[in-house]
Amino acid sequence: MARVGTITTPHGTIQTPAFIPVGTKATVKSVLPEAMADLGAQALLANAYHLYLQPGSDVLDEAGGLAQFMNWPGPTITDSGGFQVLSLGVGFKKVLAMDAQTFRRDDVIADNKERLAHVDVIADNKERLAHVDDEGVTFKSHIDGSMHRFTPEVSMQVQHEIGADIIFAFDECTTLHNTRGYQELAMDRTLAWAVRCLDEHKRLTEARSTKPYQALFGVIQGAQYEDLRKKAAADLGGLVSSGQSFDGFGIGGALDKDSLGTIVSWVNQVLPENKPKHLLGIGAPEDLFVGVENGIDTFDCVLASRIARTSAVYTMEGRFNLSNSAFKRDFTAIDDECDCYTCTHYTRAYMHHVFRGKEIIASTLATIHNERFIVRLVDQMRQALLDGNFADMKADFLGRYKHRSGQARD
Repeated sequence: MARVGTITTPHGTIQTPAFIPVGTKATVKSVLPEAMADLGAQALLANAYHLYLQPGSDVLDEAGGLAQFMNWPGPTITDSGGFQVLSLGVGFKKVLAMDAQTFRRDDVIADNKERLAHVDVIADNKERLAHVDDEGVTFKSHIDGSMHRFTPEVSMQVQHEIGADIIFAFDECTTLHNTRGYQELAMDRTLAWAVRCLDEHKRLTEARSTKPYQALFGVIQGAQYEDLRKKAAADLGGLVSSGQSFDGFGIGGALDKDSLGTIVSWVNQVLPENKPKHLLGIGAPEDLFVGVENGIDTFDCVLASRIARTSAVYTMEGRFNLSNSAFKRDFTAIDDECDCYTCTHYTRAYMHHVFRGKEIIASTLATIHNERFIVRLVDQMRQALLDGNFADMKADFLGRYKHRSGQARD
């Protein structure tokens, strides 16, 4: 199902498949926007929830939109804030590393006022920060404790003010730990919210007709269940409300890594072929190959920048931590096949030194390398598809990468 294509936006085109680095708060942590352009990023993704809280979507609107505000010359994307329904409600780790075979509990997601009102604390007595009902989500700001309300209409209003080229419908993001019954309820809610998002998107597009058109993507949920994923794809893929349909689709929710390709293929067999498909929150090298070969056009993930700040870096021979003592006198580049600024100017020994010394430059240089590595890897996949040798390219990369990672994973 792998394919190449072009997504056209008011701020430029995205050649697909493509990896979209994440700048959650209108910044890729520790890296200048100019550096992201230099390393080949075609677009950046920011988070509507975080920008709503600070500095406020109205500020970005007054500034001329997200791209203008952050001095980024290319396309921009915002996610809807739906993920925060999960991450704030659970209060667990930010990374969704889950196994579908583990426990099933419905109190691990944001509290449903009607069905789970008795559950006030979870996860080592951490306070629940978000409560979901059929109309939307009430949440407490992690910044100052103030209370806020997100509905599909509010999400659309916030994202229109932020002004990204591609925006996402508001959805309820569940976990693999939820019961089948709750997955069905959440899917019904997400579909109802999708209709409201389309209606509000149409209204705002007409009311703000002097602004560039923003493409609206629907989000496909359904966890690990084939019938639910296909139903969600059919429902949202054919949905029309107020004369408006979705311009593309995001595949969301927590995904069992062992079933990633299977789940993506279920969805993409049903969704309209001529609309772009985005895989939300997936960025490990091996997972990118799975996504591409099952019809994914774009990806976003914070992983490359997040692990960079802990000294973990990607190379063609695997992933390792530069803070390890083995690199104290290693005067070679992080990856001698990488063309990034860091690899052409600095050594592993220097990187080891600045990480051990807790110097700010360490995060900057490691992030530049990791983001370039992932962006370039997906670019190479696109070229391999054009050249007709994707299978060989995949086998060569994973043979080297997994061998080294399997032996020396930090």
